[in-house]
Amino acid sequence: MRFGAVALDQAEGGLLAYSLTVGSRRLKKGHALTAEDVADLARAGLTQVTIARLDPGDVPENAAALRLARALVPVPEAAGLRLDPAFTGRVNIRATGPGIVDLNVADIHALNRIDPMVTLATLPPLARVSEGSMVGTVKIISYAVSEAALSAACAAGAGAMRRIAPVLRSAGLIVTHVADAPQKPDAKGIAAVRGRLEALGVTLDRVVHVAHEAEAIAAALAGLDTGLALVLTGSATSDAADVAPMGMRRAGGRLIRFGMPVDPGNLLFLGEIGARPVIGLPGCARSPALNGADWVLERVICGYPVTDADIAAMGVGGLLKEIPSRPQPRDGPKPR
Repeated sequence: MRFGAVALDQAEGGLLAYSLTVGSRRLKKGHALTAEDVADLARAGLTQVTIARLDPGDVPENAAALRLARALVPVPEAAGLRLDPAFTGRVNIRATGPGIVDLNVADIHALNRIDPMVTLATLPPLARVSEGSMVGTVKIISYAVSEAALSAACAAGAGAMRRIAPVLRSAGLIVTHVADAPQKPDAKGIAAVRGRLEALGVTLDRVVHVAHEAEAIAAALAGLDTGLALVLTGSATSDAADVAPMGMRRAGGRLIRFGMPVDPGNLLFLGEIGARPVIGLPGCARSPALNGADWVLERVICGYPVTDADIAAMGVGGLLKEIPSRPQPRDGPKPR
């Protein structure tokens, strides 16, 4: 593609680089100039105009963007995604329902290294999405790209994007209460948990209130018949041998991880009783604000494996926005 200022007598057929107003007409950027357009520009006193002119083998921006998007998502229905119509060299890729985004990061990096004019921007890997969420946007920056560059980009990014839909549909929540402590209503905390679940199409089928004791938690867990078990304790879980993890073990469960390098959210634990995942929620889960529990909860609901090593790797990027209502803010007391 050639780009630059040319004399008017050489401009016909070129793509206008900048929008122009000529009399009552508005010629938009990217418009293919006709003989009539050139005559109007001459009558307006212009002697040259900046255009882009495609070379043989160049692919126009909209056609190129659509080809790349179709390479990234060759079967949209199977990938849980949809492609918007191309416009100004752009195709937006959207989710067709709730879930998390699965990306082949290495392939996307390779695609973006091929030609600076061929670009793909995406959400972070495993980001939660809902119906209509934009997952990625293909943008051809120039008015056209070479067939060679486009073909290479399509090959590099082939099938690199999909949405992982939820596989769990129901959850139960166990809320513990500490003896001899003021009994505070936990309606807001329960509502925050319910909102997180509903965003992924999961219903909160049962809420069970029990004493903050290992045996009571074990009995409540054994009585749940939901696909996911959540525990929200009246006192923070401080150790892998604390009351809530111990209750899960006594119910026949296995602890996968206690503690995570994400703040807020440090005091989460993850386990399982048979095939049923169990998540011990940190106190910050009582707020709807993003915290580490969201990252674990979303992946578990979508059937995406979460291991001890996976949680350990969440530290980079794990310093999240502070929750003002937290009993122990990370900044601590102000110096006098």
